[in-house]
Amino acid sequence: MAQLRSHISISLDGFTAGPSPSLDDPLGAGGEQLHEWALANAAWRAQHGREGGEVNASTAVLERATENVGAYVMGRNMFGGGSGPWAEGAERWDGWWGEEPPFHVPVFVLTHHAREPLELRGGTTFHFVTDGLEAALARAFEAADGKDVSVAGGAAAIRQCLAAGVLDELHLHVVPVLLGGGTRLLDGLASGPFGLEPVEAIHAPGVTHLTYRKA
Repeated sequence: MAQLRSHISISLDGFTAGPSPSLDDPLGAGGEQLHEWALANAAWRAQHGREGGEVNASTAVLERATENVGAYVMGRNMFGGGSGPWAEGAERWDGWWGEEPPFHVPVFVLTHHAREPLELRGGTTFHFVTDGLEAALARAFEAADGKDVSVAGGAAAIRQCLAAGVLDELHLHVVPVLLGGGTRLLDGLASGPFGLEPVEAIHAPGVTHLTYRKA
């Protein structure tokens, strides 16, 4: 049965991005530290069309993260381009990933502002969904055609899924840094159990991978 899962890097003090994010520094002050473990890894580099990189315990984690994924859902902030209506012409925002993003399947972007689908090379088409999480998930599972759907981030999109109780797997990649401020993953959620239970912990250079599944 197709599942909804998500991967996100997080600091020891619970932040998925640092303070003062901007178009020039989307992860905020110090936020890049959360992804150094992945950027240096051979699996991440291969997924982004690059050669080389380290092979360690994180390699299999990164490979499994994209296995059997037929579609992605992401928030407006992860797609980028700032808030408000979409810019046009030379100012149009087409994502952080260039002409060939690493997704290679349909991606459904949560936004309050309508926009025509954006088809890029390599099989990635961004669809902009203005009628909420439930609609985005329904369209993503239909597009995935029996495969899993991954919530690519950011924190707000994952938090919506946790609040709705629809996430089957949550993978936290805990990096031993303190950001001291920024975007917290779990802020604003009601206290009490989420219906997730821990099932795996993998220790790797610079990161600990924690997996939680729906009980």
